[in-house]
Amino acid sequence: MSAEPSASTAGAAPVVRIGPGEIRGFWRDEARSSAAFLGIPFAQAAVGGLRFAAPVPPEPWEGVRDAIVFGATAQRGDPGITLIPEPSVPGASTLNVNVFTPSPGTAGAQLPVLVYIHGGGYVAGSPASPWYDGAAFARDGVVTVVVSYRLGFDGFGHIAGAPSNRGVRDWLLALEWVQQNVAAFGGDPARVTIAGQSAGGGAVLTLLGMPAAQHLFHGVWALSGAIANVTPERARTLSAKLAHLAGVVPTRDGFAGADEQTLIDLQEKAISHGSTSPMAGVTSLLHDGLSWGPMIDGDLIAEPTIEALRSGIGADKPLVLGATDDEFSMALDGAKGKLRLVPAGLALGRLLPDAAVRKAYLAANTAQRRKGTAAVLGRFVSDWVFRRTVVQVAEARGVAPTWAYRFAWASPVNGWACHCLDVPFWFDVLDAEGVGAIAGPRPPRGLAAASHGSAVAFIRDGDPGWTPWSAHPGIARVFDADATSPDVQADAFASARALV
Repeated sequence: MSAEPSASTAGAAPVVRIGPGEIRGFWRDEARSSAAFLGIPFAQAAVGGLRFAAPVPPEPWEGVRDAIVFGATAQRGDPGITLIPEPSVPGASTLNVNVFTPSPGTAGAQLPVLVYIHGGGYVAGSPASPWYDGAAFARDGVVTVVVSYRLGFDGFGHIAGAPSNRGVRDWLLALEWVQQNVAAFGGDPARVTIAGQSAGGGAVLTLLGMPAAQHLFHGVWALSGAIANVTPERARTLSAKLAHLAGVVPTRDGFAGADEQTLIDLQEKAISHGSTSPMAGVTSLLHDGLSWGPMIDGDLIAEPTIEALRSGIGADKPLVLGATDDEFSMALDGAKGKLRLVPAGLALGRLLPDAAVRKAYLAANTAQRRKGTAAVLGRFVSDWVFRRTVVQVAEARGVAPTWAYRFAWASPVNGWACHCLDVPFWFDVLDAEGVGAIAGPRPPRGLAAASHGSAVAFIRDGDPGWTPWSAHPGIARVFDADATSPDVQADAFASARALV
């Protein structure tokens, strides 16, 4: 169902009062079992003097403000073909939230709250995606808040004279907004779970390891979390390259002289190595990590996220994390022919030069080796960027309540349990636009019921329903098509352990 109102559901619209004023949403169905409020500003537009500033709470407004269409997005223009449909919405006021609730205006309902942060490599993505529709969560008694944030250089680039990690500060202010206002939508500010996928998964893990964020949430679910941990040196180098390309000095005043679109167009060029080879980009990602994203700034983020978790930050909060089995394997399908006669060990040598680790990794992935060298390289990239993070984070947390899972169902479209495939199952939106393109015409609804049901259980009760890793290290739930018989494996991430 579309998130925007139809003629049959627009009447007698729900109105709630939040801090800055009253807002009008719309009912999702004739029975008025849930409502949506879209594009609510949690901060003033980051333009003019606020362009590279920390986010500032919105000004109060008079009368009733309509919240019936998606707000502007930090993502600009046509993102091209993406695995998740994430539309760009023009406009200046990009710092906004979308709220989906079964109990608008019922302050005493005290329903559990999900706050979702979208992915997109910290440079793209949109909270207006039909896959982030909270209707199914509302059906199950959960208030959902989907938040936006500044992307790429605007959100995360180093700028002399400007606050660091502006995108992180956006997350924090959005969570402050939730604390102050979610009761008006029937939510309980003392029962907030933060969740996200890919960069969004990395975002919630980053927040879990931040002392300044601890009072803003009570549980975390990270889907395919990609942690950035950009070093100050790398951030300064990239900003200097971007300034050179834009023809400005690398200061706040200098970057303010370049228009937004110019910096967006140049930020990818700033991280390129001058090679058009796809493997050059893969090698850079594996060796250097993500270029734009949360930076270790000595202020908000004092140390790498896994080190922060190892020191005990966030240990009082339950965590679920996992990944799909072959996040990026399909990216190498086009190279199957070229790699057909290349031994896997030889092909992997460039990406994994340590011979002992390479040998151990290949020994742990004999099943993947039977699928060919391209499959081994795809699995390695998936493991290095996503799946080993599950093991690292779970081990760093020790006895802190932690559950792990694998999403193993292979799509009939590409033959892989690929990146983003789990999202429509987790949100239980299998009929949404674009799902068939990645999951095929008949995605298993039992799998959606299992995945989404585990999310609801965790958001509601703090337990997704299987044995935690923290009690039995290595154990994880495996989500596959046969959801009627849950599969819990004792060492579910053994194939990635050699990389930890």
